[in-house]
Parts: sequence; C-alpha cells; structure tokens
Amino acid sequence: MALFNFHFDRPGPGVSPDAPRKKGPARFFEMLGRDFVSFYLAGMLALASAMPFVLGMWFAVATHSLVPLLLAGVLGGMIAAPQLCGLLDTILRSLRDEPGFWWTTYRRAWKRNAKASLLPGAIGGLLLAMQIFTMFHYDISAGVVPGALLAVGLFLLLGLAEFLFAQVALLEMPFAGMLKNSLFLFLGYLPRAALGVLWQFVYWIVILLLWPISGFALLITGFWLPALLTMQAIYPVLDKAFDLERQIKAKRDAELDS
Repeated sequence: MALFNFHFDRPGPGVSPDAPRKKGPARFFEMLGRDFVSFYLAGMLALASAMPFVLGMWFAVATHSLVPLLLAGVLGGMIAAPQLCGLLDTILRSLRDEPGFWWTTYRRAWKRNAKASLLPGAIGGLLLAMQIFTMFHYDISAGVVPGALLAVGLFLLLGLAEFLFAQVALLEMPFAGMLKNSLFLFLGYLPRAALGVLWQFVYWIVILLLWPISGFALLITGFWLPALLTMQAIYPVLDKAFDLERQIKAKRDAELDS
C-alpha cells in the first residue's frame, strides 16, 4: 500500500555519509523530521491495541474489582505487546538510520516478534495493572513510605520493561535470558535507564494532569513520543551491549555479496 511506504533514510543534499551523527535534541528533531509518519502510524497501532487494557483498568478501578484487573493486565498486555514491539522496532531502525519501507519492515517485525512478546506482555501488563490499581486506591493518610515504595516499584517496572521489550524487537532469545539482560543493563547503566523512565513519567503525568484537554495531544503523540525519547536515551547502551550496528552492517554486506 502506497500509504505505508515511507523510507526510513532520506539523506539531505550535501550531507556526507561519513558525517558523525547528531546528538541530543538535534538528533531527536532529525529523526522526527525524517520519520514522523512512520512513528505516528506505528504509535497509533500501539495506542489502539492498548484500549482493552485501558478500558479494563477503568472498569476495575471504578468497580474496585480484582477480576477485571487480572483480565485487563494479562489479556490487555498480551494484546498490546506485539504492537508495542512493532513500534520499538520502527524507532530502533530509525536510530540505526536503516533504510526501508515502513509497512514492509513493520509487518515482518510484527510476525517475527508477536509470539515472543506475549509472555512479557502478560507479565508486564499484570504488574502495571496492579501498580495502577494500587495508585488509585492509595490512602494518603497511610503515610509517605507506602507511596514511596509504590513509586520505586513503578520505576523498577518501567526500567526493566524498556530494556526487555527492546530486546524482543532486536533479538531472538528465551524470556529468562532477556529478563536477566534487562536487570544487568538497568543496574549497570542506571543513569541512562533512569533518563528513559523519566521521559515516561513526565509524558504521562502531563497527559493525566491536563486531561481531557490533553486528549488531542495524545492522539498525535500517544506512545511514539515517550517511546522515542526512551529509546534514544538507552540506545547507546543497547548498541554497546549487543554490538548492534556492527552485526547489522556485516549482515547487509553479506547480503550484497551473495
């Protein structure tokens, strides 16, 4: 479909192929200007697939019931996980400056990662659902300590999840191995991991505080914006740990030589 055939790589005139990559905000806006449509389409698919989780959690909180909580967490997480991995695959390809048609690569990545994403989606969805349910039922009079523990638990969950789902999009590895890697990467590169989580906190806190006015912004930036900021923060860690770009370059060279 022509609607989905957007290139990841559109070098501008006069840009040397050996020029060093931009960093920070300059890199963010470079990728945004080049791949915005790809980010938006992948983000909308992820946002739409998260609706069962969102609606299930709304019902669980409104009725103070644990059964909808379990269903929303496990089933909602499994439904959303393949599209989340598809979004991360889109972003990681952009971070690697990898050329290609978005819809073609997205479908290929979705088929490759769908099965592997179900278990992380179920476990991550359940843990996130429990955190959200607890937050909405948190009694301020209980003191600062329970609230602090809740915040730390959410921080750890998001910190591990950012590495875990990125690995699902990048590697073929058993769940236990990816979880172990996520723990080591999170602890070993805590400043970058914390920056990735911080972007998630800031984005969703702004959305919640300004709701329903922020609903329009959510339709434009939902999922892809916090995911892009998070992946940009931890991509150097992923590249260093898994030697991504060297391996991908070697694979491309081998395909060209064959």
